[in-house]
Amino acid sequence: MTEPRVRLRAAACSDVGPHRAINQDAAFAAPWGAAVADGVGGGPAGDLASAALVHGIAASRPDGLDAEELQTLVRLANWDLRAHVERDPSLNGMATTFTGLFVSRDDDLLLAHTGDSRAYRLRDGRFEQRSRDDSLVQALIDQGIVAIEDAVTHPRRNIITASLSGADRDAATVTVHDAVVGDRWLLCSDGLTDYVPAEEILSRLEEHADPAAAAAACVAIALEAGTRDNVTAVVCDVVIDTAFGAGRPHASFFGAASERFMEELDSA
Repeated sequence: MTEPRVRLRAAACSDVGPHRAINQDAAFAAPWGAAVADGVGGGPAGDLASAALVHGIAASRPDGLDAEELQTLVRLANWDLRAHVERDPSLNGMATTFTGLFVSRDDDLLLAHTGDSRAYRLRDGRFEQRSRDDSLVQALIDQGIVAIEDAVTHPRRNIITASLSGADRDAATVTVHDAVVGDRWLLCSDGLTDYVPAEEILSRLEEHADPAAAAAACVAIALEAGTRDNVTAVVCDVVIDTAFGAGRPHASFFGAASERFMEELDSA
């Protein structure tokens, strides 16, 4: 008999937004993990960078890793970005953020993060950011130069200090979190958090029991708020379930990842 395991009941929603021609956000959702990536603005082919990274990580269906193995997996996917640049030098400078949540070998949750996409956890009504922005404004907050309440309107809030671009120095920070049944996690791009206050995001997460409906509601409120960016939300509920024990189901893809590299996973 298959032992019960921690799983994620995860779903996502992504929208290009009214002011962008291309969706540079990419995401996936699966019982063993979920992630969002946001192509870095100002560089070439952000949609390619985010989609390639997401597919590179999801292709191995990374169920039951430890923290070191997850860091290695992200590093390998990052090297694939470099391979794209080596084949086409016009892509030099492309980069992406990455925030992913994965079920570990010990049924904890592993959070891998670089850049300014975010991970939040909702537990017993308490809504907390669990990732730390790799950004200039966050560094200024840490130094006491900028107040937290002023960060959302700071003119340099979109300058990030870490990303994945194929360079050897690139890395994701991996942290371990306890998996508590009933917890709800939100992974999102800054097209949501730059335009919608945390209390309004919380209200959408609490209003909708279904993860897909909650993700869609988060995207909808960002569009209503006038987001000028792509916006993506991935909602993950922590559950115990034996239904997935027989295999590692394929991921569902969203945003740029739904349009690129699908043939590679179809043949996996």
